[in-house]
Amino acid sequence: MDLAQRNSTSVRAAQADVAKSKAVLDQSHNVFIPTLNFNTGIPAFPEYGFTGQPPSIFSVTVESLAFSIPQKHYMEAAHSALRATESRLRDAREQVALDASSAYIELDAVQRELESARQQEDLATRLVEIEQQRTEAGVDSMREFLQARLTAATLKLSRVHLEARAETLAKQLAVLTGLPVGSIKPDHGSIPEIPQVHADESPRLLPGIEAARILAVSKRQQAKGDQDTNIFPTLSFYSQYNRNTTVLNEVNHYFANPLPANNFASGFNLQVPLLDLVHRARGRESAADALRSTVEAEQAEHQNDIQIAELTGLLRELDAQAEVATLRAQLAADALKTVQTQLESGNGAEASASAQTQLSPTHEQLARIDERQKYVDALESDFNLARARLGLLRALGHMEDWLNQLHGK
Repeated sequence: MDLAQRNSTSVRAAQADVAKSKAVLDQSHNVFIPTLNFNTGIPAFPEYGFTGQPPSIFSVTVESLAFSIPQKHYMEAAHSALRATESRLRDAREQVALDASSAYIELDAVQRELESARQQEDLATRLVEIEQQRTEAGVDSMREFLQARLTAATLKLSRVHLEARAETLAKQLAVLTGLPVGSIKPDHGSIPEIPQVHADESPRLLPGIEAARILAVSKRQQAKGDQDTNIFPTLSFYSQYNRNTTVLNEVNHYFANPLPANNFASGFNLQVPLLDLVHRARGRESAADALRSTVEAEQAEHQNDIQIAELTGLLRELDAQAEVATLRAQLAADALKTVQTQLESGNGAEASASAQTQLSPTHEQLARIDERQKYVDALESDFNLARARLGLLRALGHMEDWLNQLHGK
C-alpha cells in the first residue's frame, strides 16, 4: 500500500493540485506586497520634435494593492481551495490503499484457488482414464465416459480463467506499485485482519465529501468577491523614479526650464466602480458555479449514504454465504473420507437385502473433485467478504484509522 501511494498517478496529481493551490493562495496575499520593476529607455537614434513624454535613461516603479474588500474574499476562497485539495489528496491516498489491498488479497485468494484448480484438473484426468477403462470393459456406458470428459474440460476452463485473472491482478499490482510484473508474491500470513465495522456506527466525514464541501465554500467566497467588485472601491499605491536625459533629443526646446535629471512621484489610486457589466456577469457566473458545487457536494454525500446501505446488506449476505460455503467444504471433506473408507473396507453389507452398491474408483475421484471445488468456493466467499468489509470501512470513513494502525505495527 505504501508503494502504491508513492507511485500512484492519482496521488501525484492530487499533490500537484495542492502545490497549485498553495501558489494561488500566495498569489492572493502577495498583491499587497509591493512589486518592483526596472525599465530602461536609452534611445537608439536621435529624437526629433516633441515625443509626448520626457526621455529617460531608466525608471523604477513600485506598485501594490493597498485596500480591497473583494480581495479579502479572494484570499479566503484561495485558502478554502487549498484545504479542499488537501482533502482530495487524503481521499486519493485512501482510494489507492483500498485498490492495492483489494488487489493483493484477491491475488492471494486466486493463487490458492488456482492451486486447488490444478489439483482438480489432475483428478479429472485420472477420472477420464478410469472411465475410459470401465467403458472399454463394458462396466460403464459411453455416457459416463463423456460426462467425465466434460468434467475435465470444465475444470480446465476454470483453471484457464483463474490464470488469466491472476495475470491481470499481477499487472494491476505492478502498475500500482511501480514494480516489475510478477515481483510481488502474496503471502497469506501477511494479510492483516480487516476490522468488522457496522453501518450503525456513526460514519465519519469522508475526505472526498469534505473536499466537495470545502470547494463549495471556496466557490461561494469567490462569487462574493466577484459581486463586491461591482460595489466597493479599490485603493492601490504607486511610486516611480525616472532618470531623465537630454542627450540625443530636443526636449529642452519645449519646456520653460531645463529638464531635471532626477524625478520622483508617488500617490494612491482610487478606483470606484460605476458601471462594469463584465464584472456583473462574472459575479452571476461565479454564483452559479458555487451553487453547482454545493449541489455536487450534497450528491456525493447522498451517494455515499446509499453505498453504505448497499454494502451493509451485501455484507450480511456475504457473511451468510461464507458460512454456507465453509460448511459445504467441511461436508465435502467428510464425504470424501466416507467414500475412501468404503473403498478400503467395502460396504460391509453384501449379504444384506438392503446392501448399497459397491463404490467404484470413479466415486472417489468425483468426491475428491467435489471436495476441492467446495474448498475453492469457500476461498472465493472469504475474499468477497473481505472486499465488502474493506469497502464498508472506506465508506464509513475508517480507512485512515486502519492505515495508521498498520503503520504503527
